[in-house]
Amino acid sequence: MEHDSSGATDGFSLFVFLQTLISFCTNMAADCEAWLNANPVEPGDLSDSFLSGDEDNGRPAVSSKNGSGEINGNWLLSSSNSIQEARLKAKAKRRLRKNSSRDSGRGDSLSDNGDVVRGSSAAPTSPKSKLLDRKSRLGKGRGLPKKGGAGGKGVWGRSGEVYQLEQVDVKDPNYDEAQENCVYETVVPPLQERDFEKTVAPIVQEYFEHGDTKEVAELLAELNLGPMCSEVPSLAVTLALEAKASQRELTSRLLADLCGPVLSRGDVENSFDKLLRELPDLVLDTPGAPHLVGRFIARAVSDQILSKGYIEGYKGKVDCEYSRAALDRAAVLLKMSMDGLRIDNQWGSGGGQRPVTQLIKEMNLLLKEYVLSGDRTEAERCLRDLEVPHFHHEFVYEAVLLVLESKGEKTSKMVLQLLKSLSTSSIITVDQMRRGYERIYMDIAEINIDVPRAYFILEQFVDMSLSMGVIDVKLRDLCPCRGRKRFVSEGDGGVVKLETY
Repeated sequence: MEHDSSGATDGFSLFVFLQTLISFCTNMAADCEAWLNANPVEPGDLSDSFLSGDEDNGRPAVSSKNGSGEINGNWLLSSSNSIQEARLKAKAKRRLRKNSSRDSGRGDSLSDNGDVVRGSSAAPTSPKSKLLDRKSRLGKGRGLPKKGGAGGKGVWGRSGEVYQLEQVDVKDPNYDEAQENCVYETVVPPLQERDFEKTVAPIVQEYFEHGDTKEVAELLAELNLGPMCSEVPSLAVTLALEAKASQRELTSRLLADLCGPVLSRGDVENSFDKLLRELPDLVLDTPGAPHLVGRFIARAVSDQILSKGYIEGYKGKVDCEYSRAALDRAAVLLKMSMDGLRIDNQWGSGGGQRPVTQLIKEMNLLLKEYVLSGDRTEAERCLRDLEVPHFHHEFVYEAVLLVLESKGEKTSKMVLQLLKSLSTSSIITVDQMRRGYERIYMDIAEINIDVPRAYFILEQFVDMSLSMGVIDVKLRDLCPCRGRKRFVSEGDGGVVKLETY
């Protein structure tokens, strides 16, 4: 019974739905007939066919089989026909706008009457992502920049293009006749006194390293010294008082080379006058300043950058004892030069400016003097005054060679103590010490020709050097040794004997 009641209920619902649908359709037909009676439609107003633009969007096309002018059962009017055509034209234009301007002349285009015209052309030559691409957009050419790179805003022109001088337009409203005779040049302001020492002192100190007077002259010529020229010699001599003898020699050469191109004799005389006045202050830092300034004056007179009567002009006019001592020293040196003393090299030439043969000779004299006197302090001072730290391996070589050629143990012990002292004070570096021993190892075969016991003496000296810490174990192991076993003559029956010394 339950099943029959539910089936009756479903049938009743279906019946009500169908009644409602029939009523709706009847009412709609009545409304359409009333509207058509009120608005009659001529047969020529209906279009038989339409463009198939809606088919692209998935909508059904206009049915033209019955010729009744219906679209999906709906009647069309002339106004709706014009609206539909406008929509199709707008859609075609939108589709064309989507194409990039690079593709102009290719693809679809719109004719004058609104019809879509399809064309074909070559594929684009540049990707669409390059918005600021300066290559041709017509798909022609080799893809090079326009006008060879010379066109467009903010470009420099073709590579290698030389621009001509622009002719001045006399009729230009901004033309100024006074500009025709203008001369432009770089003007360097004169060097101020407060900046003099800060600017010139580094130039002189750098000169002590390279020794090139021409470079100093060029640098000073660029500074526009003006009235400060007379301060250059006094500053150079003041810096040289606290320097080495070789740097004092360089200072004397600098003054001689600068006199003429940069300085005048008057500038040099005024500079030495200032030095004589400042001697009481210079003595506080350099006690031997009066004698050193006197030697500079004598050297300047010898180089003819000071007049010979410069010292005579101070007679009876000097009250300062330091100035008087400097002038007396200069007068004595000039008087000795008349007897054959050379003042042009009174400071000596230091460092690498001396020839190698002279350095070797001085080192041999130093070693022989040390062996006779036994003064290690004096030997260290003399080696330091040579100012050749890069050549100390030659001193080590000559010292060990002196030991090999000596006949007693006294020389060996003294030389070993000297090398130990020089190594401890770092006057001779580890690298220079090692290089000196290695040179002996390389030449020991030739040395053995003149000194038959050279191998034996060298082994003993190397062992002693290791025990005192002058060399390390690696350097000791590199020492060459000569085989001490030898075969005697045939008469001895091939008996092996040990070589004794």
